[in-house]
Amino acid sequence: MSKRRVLGLFDGFDPAFAAINDIKAGNVSGVKLDDIEVLSPIEHPDIDEVLEHRKSHVPKFTLLGALTGMTFGFLFLAAAQANFLVQPQGGKPVIPLPSNIVLTYEMLILFGVIFTLIAFLTSARLLRKRNPLYSEQVTVDQVGVEVTLDESDLVGLKESFAKHGVLEVREGAL
Repeated sequence: MSKRRVLGLFDGFDPAFAAINDIKAGNVSGVKLDDIEVLSPIEHPDIDEVLEHRKSHVPKFTLLGALTGMTFGFLFLAAAQANFLVQPQGGKPVIPLPSNIVLTYEMLILFGVIFTLIAFLTSARLLRKRNPLYSEQVTVDQVGVEVTLDESDLVGLKESFAKHGVLEVREGAL
């Protein structure tokens, strides 16, 4: 089955939420909540309730970045100090831990921030090409509901959108 992407434009949040609730109720077969994306000109507090809470992977990348920064920060500093003309002088350590702890902490923060930024840009899909279905009306006053589904379920989705007063329906291949 080929996948299709459908964008329905509504004149407000209420008809858009009604269409999403219709999909949640199972009136459109083959569509899950993860396949739905809401496009709107403003933030609406009820979007999270309608679409239910979605998991974010950004904290996992932040943790990975922090661990990477801590590990490589300490190893890089220790390797640089140990290989730089090792000349032990009267009981001074070759790798001084107090100063390395501070620099390791700074590398932890740096890598954590870099990994967080990269994760945000990729999870928000800000680095992808422009969506061919996108309508400029979404930035003005309309709310878009974008659904990814199989081609066989397309008729049921269009009927559901029409029942809730869709203004325009755009569709394209995935």
